[in-house]
Amino acid sequence: MSSANLDLVRSIYGEWAGGDWDSTWWADPEIELILHDGVTQGTYSGLAGIADAWRDFLGAWKDFKVVVDEYIDVGDDRVLALVHNQGQGRISGVDVESTGGKSANLFTIRDGKVVRLKAYWHRQTALDELGLSERDD
Repeated sequence: MSSANLDLVRSIYGEWAGGDWDSTWWADPEIELILHDGVTQGTYSGLAGIADAWRDFLGAWKDFKVVVDEYIDVGDDRVLALVHNQGQGRISGVDVESTGGKSANLFTIRDGKVVRLKAYWHRQTALDELGLSERDD
């Protein structure tokens, strides 16, 4: 795995772990964000698009956190982060971990910037699409 790509993705999660979902230094100005199969779905473009996506997504949760379980080099300048989510539904009160909470995020990186981020609410969907086997965790 490119250590620069891994360092970039680790830095992003470091900020997200601290609750900073507003920074975009890591994103290409033309970034494409795909919220694939979760409660909030859609495709967003550009920095304004990802700001809208995070606002909509995070607005549905209280105390939302994402914790990385593993990073996987999937080639072609892509890093797959296997994660688990924590938090409660703002309206439903449902604890996201009680519903599984295992997700994945696929980062595509070009010239030190994320040009595409595909967020999978269901980890197995990402693994299936990439032809990877289920991970024990």
